[in-house]
Amino acid sequence: MDIIMYTDGAARGNPGPGGYGTVLMAGKHRKELSGGFRKTTNNRMELLAVVKGLEALKNEGSNITIYSDSSYVVDAVEKKWVFGWEKKSFKGKKNPDLWKMFLKVYKKHNVKLIWIKGHSNIKENERCDRLAVEASKEPNLPADVEYEKQQNTNNLF
Repeated sequence: MDIIMYTDGAARGNPGPGGYGTVLMAGKHRKELSGGFRKTTNNRMELLAVVKGLEALKNEGSNITIYSDSSYVVDAVEKKWVFGWEKKSFKGKKNPDLWKMFLKVYKKHNVKLIWIKGHSNIKENERCDRLAVEASKEPNLPADVEYEKQQNTNNLF
């Protein structure tokens, strides 16, 4: 069965509190995922939305079409940049932790990413946006540990 996935990420401030939203659909089945962090970036949340959606799939080898308004994520995969980054151990690239998580689950499936314009009245993309924004506003958000660790390492001198 083919799976359709919509994803979105949000950050209030960049960095700032952020969240992701994912909608998975296959036949009559539908699942929504979301989560938030106290300090993160929009691009991290865009990528994490895709990762969380792929991680939620139970059967390997699924055909998945992912719709995202993130050119950062879509271009990195569809233009095959991420595979070059992987060969160079993500040296000098942002979000290596999430890209490694992405590649681990991406390689288990047949995935096509399609860029869509955000805030253009595409029903499921709008739903993902609401999920992401709502998640970013939850009280007592957890730390995006890898992001905060990277920020602390960058601020040593």
